[in-house]
Amino acid sequence: MVGTMVILREPGEVYLLCHTGGDTAVSWVEQIHPETLEVIRRSEDLPAGPTWPGGLAAHVNGSLYVVFGRYVHKLSAGLEVQASRELPRNVPYNSFVLLGDGTLVTKNFGGVLPGHDPDERPNDTELLFLSPEDLSILATVVLPEASIARLSATDDDVYIVGVDNLWRVHWDAAHQHAERDDNFVIPYRREGEGYGWDPVVTSRDIWFLNNGEGSEKFNGALRDLGVATVPECLVRINSESGEVRRYDVTSSTGGLVANPPAIDTKRNIAVGYDSANAVVTGWSFGDEKPLVLWTRSLGHGSHPLVLAEQGIVVLGDFQELGRNEDLVFLDVTTGDEVVRVTTGSPIQSVLFGTLGFNNDVYICSFLAITRVAFS
Repeated sequence: MVGTMVILREPGEVYLLCHTGGDTAVSWVEQIHPETLEVIRRSEDLPAGPTWPGGLAAHVNGSLYVVFGRYVHKLSAGLEVQASRELPRNVPYNSFVLLGDGTLVTKNFGGVLPGHDPDERPNDTELLFLSPEDLSILATVVLPEASIARLSATDDDVYIVGVDNLWRVHWDAAHQHAERDDNFVIPYRREGEGYGWDPVVTSRDIWFLNNGEGSEKFNGALRDLGVATVPECLVRINSESGEVRRYDVTSSTGGLVANPPAIDTKRNIAVGYDSANAVVTGWSFGDEKPLVLWTRSLGHGSHPLVLAEQGIVVLGDFQELGRNEDLVFLDVTTGDEVVRVTTGSPIQSVLFGTLGFNNDVYICSFLAITRVAFS
């Protein structure tokens, strides 16, 4: 019915994760042609369950892994099913990360599902560490609050943005043991602020955007759906000291996001956005006080992409229902528009594209996948 994520594997191999909706959904994976986007092959329907966008990854062992609904599946590059496992809770598990030894880490989704009672939201988060061989559960860690954001990891440390705190869990590959770091529990949420979304991990900091509350109301776009009474801001937390710093995206209230910021570590530039108010802001950062470099009016909602060599950040611009979304290439230093192209999607992308093989990008919304080549 819809697409969620596009990834690359070997040169010329592009895969798209698709799924149906509702509480008894199925998912499947399509291998698509890297230029025409035509379907080359398709997996069988994969059991899923409750719907929230999941994830797809190509593993160093050659297999593909899908986490969607309450199931995890291991597929060959030819999309044959190699293993499947039902996960413990009858809720969605929203994607996963791969650690250095190949272990998969996933967690239950802690948000409100469309059409469900907010009281159904879980009040804790269970991390599962899964074997890439047979998908067995190697270890579990429970955090005492819900988490809506997707996981991020560096080395063997997994970072989890809860509804109120940032958490860290360490994986001991040698002993296949996971342990919560109780010395790194960083409160970040202020009164009137929505929960944080997906974190970006750099060498010294964890970055994420606040005001995720309300994303389940997505109606083809996120414009004007925010409920926060404090402005949208980029949250920066030092991974050693736990110091919390904030950069305001805009002075307006009612902000809303459903994805991470963009961090260009080559130029020390961060890009944050407010999807409900259609504002994007870029800052320079470092040891000095951050400086606002530029602000633009753009209706961006998806996972942003950074072309580090070219100094470009790739963003969406969705203005209104009935008008196709544009893809906009901005100079990350100045915010100047380099080029824009219409994607053909009649709704805003709030999903996960990827850089291509050779000066191209793949962008997907629930209703369209688009390849844009550039020079």
